[in-house]
Amino acid sequence: MSRCMIIEKSAVVRKVAKRILGADDRFIVEAETAGEALSMCEAQMPDTIIVEADPADMELVDFVRALRAMEGEVEPVVIVAMIEMDLVRMTKAKRAGADDYLLKPFDRAQLLSRFQQVTAAAA
Repeated sequence: MSRCMIIEKSAVVRKVAKRILGADDRFIVEAETAGEALSMCEAQMPDTIIVEADPADMELVDFVRALRAMEGEVEPVVIVAMIEMDLVRMTKAKRAGADDYLLKPFDRAQLLSRFQQVTAAAA
């Protein structure tokens, strides 16, 4: 069973994403902040991480770099959820180690399609 982490300030967005992704036999964990997520990743690294582009407690680039600096067997796929296409932020996140992007708000079909594309490409 694959593990997915959703990092998002909004409890509603986390709940919707969890409901959509959890339907396909994935174990979903949630984090409200990037710091909380990093602590959880130290305990058990998920296979995929969906992180909002503007985490509450740290810069996105700092989060991605800290995540990529962690040692372990699992190298998670990192998807950044953005409200708008921001080329500067996207480029910085990609250079730090993010794998792909997803636009919010998303619906079931968009989230599943992007999730499957990115995870298949990483496999």
